Amino acid sequence: MKVNFKLLIGLGLLVVFGYVLKDLFLNDNQYILRLRQERQEKNDTFRRPADSPLSSAEREHFDSLRYFRPSPDYRLDAKLEQFGKPDTIVLPMSDGKTEKYLRWGKASFTLPGQQAGQQLVLFLKADGRDSTLFVPFTDQTNGRETYGGGRYLDAALPEKNATELTLDFNRAYNPFCAYNDSYSCPVPPAENRLPVAIAAGEKSFPEADHTGHSH
Repeated sequence: MKVNFKLLIGLGLLVVFGYVLKDLFLNDNQYILRLRQERQEKNDTFRRPADSPLSSAEREHFDSLRYFRPSPDYRLDAKLEQFGKPDTIVLPMSDGKTEKYLRWGKASFTLPGQQAGQQLVLFLKADGRDSTLFVPFTDQTNGRETYGGGRYLDAALPEKNATELTLDFNRAYNPFCAYNDSYSCPVPPAENRLPVAIAAGEKSFPEADHTGHSH
C-alpha cells in the first residue's frame, strides 16, 4: 500500500493548526473572564464607603460601572522606547495644582482597523513610590461615550532593556474626578491626545441613571 506523504503532512498541519486555534480561543476566553471578574470587583469597591468616590446617595442606587465589550484586539504589544535620562515635568491637576512625574518613555502601537500608528508618552511618579507606569490619554470618544476629561492606563514597569510593552485598553479607567468633583486628578498632556477613537475600557459614568449594565 502506497503512503500518501502529502496527505499525511497536510493532516499533520491541520492537527497543529487546530491546536493553535484551540489554544488561542481558550486564552482569549480566560482573558475575558478575568477582565469581567476585575470589573465586578471594582463594582464591589464602589459600593463600600471607605473606597468609593460616590456619594452615599449614589451608592444607594449604584449597580454597575459601564464598559465597552471586552476585546482582545485592544490588548496591544506596543514598541517601547525608554528615555535614557527621563525629564522631570509637572502635570497639571484638575484643581489647578500640579504633580511631578518622570517622562519615562514612549509606546508606539497600531489600533485595530487603523493603518497609521499612534504614540503615547509613559510617565512615572517622580517620588519613586510607584511600580507601574502611568498613561493618561484622551481620544475621540471623550465627551460622548467616555468621560470628557480623558482616561488612564496603568502598565507594568518593564525591565531595563525591554523593547515591547503591553497596553491593554480594555483596562482603561476613569479618574475619580469623573465621579466626584472633590478629587484632584492629573490632566492628560497634549502629547497624549489621540486623534482616534478607543472603543475599549470604561465608559462615562451616568449622572442620572446608575442602573446601566455592561460587562
